[in-house]
Amino acid sequence: MSGLSEPQKGPSDNPSHLEPPIPQQTKRSSSKAPQPSTPRPIPEDEAFSQETGDGRRQPEQFPDLIEAEEGPEEEDEFLAEGWDGSSKASTSVTSSIYAHTFENGRRYHSYRYGRYPIPNDDQEQNREDMKHAMMMELTDGKLFLSPIGPNPHKIIDIGTGTGIWAIEMGDMFPGAEILGLDLSPIQPQWVPPNVRFMIDDVEDEWANGSNWDFVHLRGMALVLRDLQKAVDQIYQHLKPGGWIEFQESHGEPCCDDGTMNPDTDVMKKFYGLCVEAMAKFGMNLDMPAVVGEFLERAGFVNVSCVKKKTPVGTWPKDKTMRLIGLYVKEAALQSLSALGKAFANLGMDAVEREVFSAKVKEAVMDGRVHRYYYFYFWFAQKPYENGGGEGS
Repeated sequence: MSGLSEPQKGPSDNPSHLEPPIPQQTKRSSSKAPQPSTPRPIPEDEAFSQETGDGRRQPEQFPDLIEAEEGPEEEDEFLAEGWDGSSKASTSVTSSIYAHTFENGRRYHSYRYGRYPIPNDDQEQNREDMKHAMMMELTDGKLFLSPIGPNPHKIIDIGTGTGIWAIEMGDMFPGAEILGLDLSPIQPQWVPPNVRFMIDDVEDEWANGSNWDFVHLRGMALVLRDLQKAVDQIYQHLKPGGWIEFQESHGEPCCDDGTMNPDTDVMKKFYGLCVEAMAKFGMNLDMPAVVGEFLERAGFVNVSCVKKKTPVGTWPKDKTMRLIGLYVKEAALQSLSALGKAFANLGMDAVEREVFSAKVKEAVMDGRVHRYYYFYFWFAQKPYENGGGEGS
């Protein structure tokens, strides 16, 4: 339905070279619409708090340590299971901007060419869908964490990419209007009848109407050149009581058990070069950790954050974390070629990029080093006209 890759038939003989299953559509959340829940308050100095019933705030634990596996992995543990590839009746997507440009063997969008230095070809689309599958494992099948209620009417997905999140939201909320925005026309031709896609640059003046119940952005905080302007515009066009949610991966490698030397680690150096390269395009890769500041300045209330660890590789003991780590590892490996254009801006020639990529690949494949990334879920509510939030 969505034009995604078929699921893998099973693991390879060598578990260290497994490829994660790529579903036609990711695991569905329960067909029952999500119910509102008590929002979490703003995290302070990364020590997350949770408001109690009497208004007091109590410290919440940091994400748990990830326990490393000591024994061998099961060869059949990553077989694709339980994927739901069904979708409701669909109608054709309408867009006339299907032009692309090619550079260094990779395809890029032509609308606002040069604005975003990552390809939009099939390889990159598969990587994006793999990251979506990882996120669904990380959240136990939840497409969002915001307490938006059971009957949202208007939902917009900014930076929709392949459209997979918007399509699944269309299936979950058949009575809602779902709009996906992106610079690239790479969305499927057939979508649920309540879903549509538009080619647009969210950093232009807002041209997508008002009274939105829910605005979703994934992986956008680090690529928006003026995050405050984008958040301010979203605030202006949300309905009172509406919600915004950012889902952001912070790609700086971390380690809790001393197996990674931060001074010499190749992945640390790789991340530093990524930060430098993307900065030349006006992007800040460290933005995921501070999104809450921009939400507060825009006027949002009930600013909340959930911070999770995503392992790089299959070193964890927990099976779900191993699967998440497999997705993260494969996405990291595939990003090497996707970043060719950005690294060329640093003055690295093709040979230098190839040699460095080989070192990064070797580091990613080394399961003896227990790296992980942080994944942030930031969500906040536009206050009601009386200044309150959450059902005021």
